[in-house]
Amino acid sequence: MKIADIGPRPDSFDLETATTENRNYRTVAWSGRYLQVTLMSIPVGGSIGLEMHAETDQFLRLDAGRGKARIGPAKDRLEFERDVSDGWCVLVPAGMWHDVINTGDEPMRLYAIYAPVHHAAGKVHEDAAAAQEDEESGNDEPPEWSVQPSDSAPDRHG
Repeated sequence: MKIADIGPRPDSFDLETATTENRNYRTVAWSGRYLQVTLMSIPVGGSIGLEMHAETDQFLRLDAGRGKARIGPAKDRLEFERDVSDGWCVLVPAGMWHDVINTGDEPMRLYAIYAPVHHAAGKVHEDAAAAQEDEESGNDEPPEWSVQPSDSAPDRHG
């Protein structure tokens, strides 16, 4: 299934199929003014990467595979731990350190909803290294039409 981020215009697609067919670490599927939908594929033994978004709430839902969600107030205090699998969601409040690790024997497929928008519209990262490189170089900024917090604190990575 081919997904094209059309920006803040109405859209509709089979989210479960798009998520399970996505082979990229992250594919931005839709970017609105206030929220964004991304599709993710995490390889066996991999993770979304320990991070903290100071001003971004996240909703993640697994559509394939299994993993362990870890969330906490500091990167060395991930006190919330849950085993998650197909059909489970992970809710991450802004300002919380978090990671989801693939503990299964197949790629973990999930989608994430960010509010506010967090990534460049239509951005595709084949792997975590490409995503990190884009973030560090400033090539993964939210689109101009998105509404961002006025005093946005930078994301942090573990």
